[in-house]
Amino acid sequence: MRGKKHRLRIVFKSVWLSAELVFAAIRYFITCGIAPSRCLPERRAAWLQASSQRVLRVINTRIHASGNIPQHGLLVSNHLSYLDILVIASLTPAAFVSKHEVKAWPVFGWFARIAGTVFVDRQKRHQTGVVASEMESALQHSVVLVLFPEGRNSNGDAVLPFKSSLLEPAVRLRPNLSAAFICYELDDGDPANEVCYWGDMVLVPHMLNLLSKRGVRAFVRFSAHPNSASDRKHLARELHRKVIVLKSEPLGAANS
Repeated sequence: MRGKKHRLRIVFKSVWLSAELVFAAIRYFITCGIAPSRCLPERRAAWLQASSQRVLRVINTRIHASGNIPQHGLLVSNHLSYLDILVIASLTPAAFVSKHEVKAWPVFGWFARIAGTVFVDRQKRHQTGVVASEMESALQHSVVLVLFPEGRNSNGDAVLPFKSSLLEPAVRLRPNLSAAFICYELDDGDPANEVCYWGDMVLVPHMLNLLSKRGVRAFVRFSAHPNSASDRKHLARELHRKVIVLKSEPLGAANS
């Protein structure tokens, strides 16, 4: 009986998710398709925020956010899952820096491209300057640029060391700087393996399993950080310590 309920939940939520993705695509072309280039980043961020909120309802995700949610500047966070992007985007108008492989994801890769994602191919270090330039351009607009400096997802046991290469724009432009820590809870499963997406996990089976869950609780803690570092390696260490401090705080629900 339990297995039948899971299958029915997957089918229902899959149909609902498909409908939401179609609606999001239509809404993108209505709101962003003819937008002037000067206001396109803000339009994209607003579209992504609304679309993320709708998709999170499909997954039945409840968000508990604490601290001051940034509205512009650079935000760095630990990285556990593709769900991180939806959760953060639902809270504030944002654009993201993401690994190059996301471009090839079915459906979601296309959405990432039209959302104005800055893609990073870490195997091609000579492209760092191009990526930094794209990040600087994004930071000129009234959106939050979100960076996951661990460089890869994890199961949440620890905050991995931060890579400093993409923090150069933060040193050079001195934008408002914030840190965040994100984690998840499930009533009917193990978030380390059923929400977190890491190692050699495969996207579609992982996502279908996530849709079988009754609901997800996401906890996000935000904190502003003074942008006074004179070099990116120093800044990476400071931000890593900040996220570890946020991780150590008790789970709370200041905003939901």
